[in-house]
Amino acid sequence: MTRIVAGLGELNGGKKVYAIFVLCAATAISLPAQTFTTLFSFDGNEIGSTDGYDPYFGALVQATNGDFYGTTIGGGTGGWGTLFKITPSGVLTTLYNFCYPTCAVSGGMPWAGLLQARNGDLYGTTPSGGENGVCPGLGCGTVYKITPGGSLTTLYTFCSQSGCTDGSGPNGGLVQATNGDLYGMSRGGGANNGGTVFKITSSGTLTTLYSFCSQSGCTDGSGPYAGLIQATDGNLYGTTESGGSSNGYGTVFKITPGGSLTTLYTFCSQSGCTDGAVPFSGLVQATNREFYGTTLEGGANNGGTVYKITSSGTLTTLYSFCSQSGCTDGSGPYAGLIQATDGNLYGTTNHGGANGDGTVFKITPGGTLTTLYSFCSQTGCTDGSGLITGLVQATNGKFYGTTQAGGAHQNSGTIFSLSVGLGPFVETQTTSGKVGAAVKILGTNLAGATSVTFNGTAAVFTVNSTGSAISATVPSGATTGTVEVVTPRGRLMSNVPFRVLP
Repeated sequence: MTRIVAGLGELNGGKKVYAIFVLCAATAISLPAQTFTTLFSFDGNEIGSTDGYDPYFGALVQATNGDFYGTTIGGGTGGWGTLFKITPSGVLTTLYNFCYPTCAVSGGMPWAGLLQARNGDLYGTTPSGGENGVCPGLGCGTVYKITPGGSLTTLYTFCSQSGCTDGSGPNGGLVQATNGDLYGMSRGGGANNGGTVFKITSSGTLTTLYSFCSQSGCTDGSGPYAGLIQATDGNLYGTTESGGSSNGYGTVFKITPGGSLTTLYTFCSQSGCTDGAVPFSGLVQATNREFYGTTLEGGANNGGTVYKITSSGTLTTLYSFCSQSGCTDGSGPYAGLIQATDGNLYGTTNHGGANGDGTVFKITPGGTLTTLYSFCSQTGCTDGSGLITGLVQATNGKFYGTTQAGGAHQNSGTIFSLSVGLGPFVETQTTSGKVGAAVKILGTNLAGATSVTFNGTAAVFTVNSTGSAISATVPSGATTGTVEVVTPRGRLMSNVPFRVLP
C-alpha cells in the first residue's frame, strides 16, 4: 500500500495534489444536489489580499454570538495564515494574521480549528512558529487563545523543554474536559519523538500526559494528527496516524485524564487492510455511545473507510469508499464525522464524487451511505474542491464547511453551507455538568424565550442581546436528558442529551 500524507514542509509551495489510490465496498445511494450555497471565496493567492487561503484541517465552530470561527494555513498580511469569523449569511472578518519572522512568537500556519471554552474565549494550536529555535525552518508550534473580538495571547510554545519532551508540532485541535482543563496532542516530540498527549490549563500551564512510541516498535502508535474527544465514561479517545502493531498504519486509543493509555485497535490488522489504514481524523461518540471515524486509506478498494468501534476495541468497517464506478461515492476522507440531529452521520471526502473533487456524504449508523453533493459541479470549480475539513451542523439545522481549493479567486478555497431539510435545534456548549453549573445554550432566534428545562425540570436563564445564546443554571432535581427551550416560534430540543453529573 502506498501512503502519501502531506507534511508541514510541503505546504510552502502553494497548492498540492494529494495522490491516493482508491477502491471500496457496500451499497451507496447517489442523490441530486441538495440546497448548496457558496458563502465566501478566499482570495489569499491574489496580490494585496488579506483573506488568507487554504482553510485546511479544522472544521468551523459556531460561537455563542451565532457566528462561525475558523483558520487558514496561508495568506493574510503576514503570509502564515489567519483567524477569521464569518456570519451565517457569509460576511467574513479577518480577526488575526499570523506572520513570520517578526511575529514568530505567535505561531503560524494553524491547521486545526478552534474551541470555544466555557469562559467564552477561543483556543487553538499552531504546528509552526513559536519562539524556540530548536525546530528547523518552521518552528515548534504553540497553543493560543483569542477573544471573539480578535485579541490573541500565546499560552505555550512547544519544545520549551530539553529534547522537546513536551512535544512539538500540534496539528489537531483542543477539547475542554469536564474538569475544565484543555487536552490535545502533538505530532512530534515527546520522550520518543512520536508525539504526545498533553493537558493545558486556560492560563497556559502544560503537562505532558503520555509520549507515544513508548512501546517497542511503536505498537502504542505515533504521529497523531487529530484531536481528542472526551467520552461519556470520562476517558479521552483519539487516533494516531501511524504506528501500531500492523506495519504502522495507525491506531485507536483511549487515555484517562491522568495519562494511562490503552491501545484499542491497530489498523491494517486484516488481510489487504480491508479494515482501513491511516486514521488521519479523530472520533465522534454517537448517542448510542459507540465511536465512529474514518480512515484515509485502506478498505476493500483502498479508498478509505467509515468504521465503528466500541469502547473495548471491537471494530466494524461500515463502508469502503470507491465502491461505485469512477469513485462517484468519494474517496480519501481526511476529516472525521459528526452526528446530526436526525441521528445520521455526515462527513466529507477529499477526492472522488461525480467530478473527482470531493463530496459531502451521509451515512446511517448501520452503514448505508448517500452522496449529498459533489464538488466542482460549477464552472471553474467556483463551489470549491478538495475537502480536508469536516462539517459542523449549525443551530439553524444547516451544515457548514470549507474547501481547501477551488472558489472564485485563484484556487484559494471556499466556505459553504448545505441544507438537507433538517430543522433548528439548540446545543449546550458543554454536554454535562453538576446541579448549579452554568451552561451556555446556543440557538437561532432565541429572543423572547419563555422556558428552559433540563429533562423537564425548569431552569433559571437569561437570553443574550443577539438572541443567539442562553445562559442557564442546571436546576436542582434535574436528571440526564434533553434540554428544551420554548420560544415564540416554537419548541427547540437539544441535539444530544445533557448529562447531569453526581
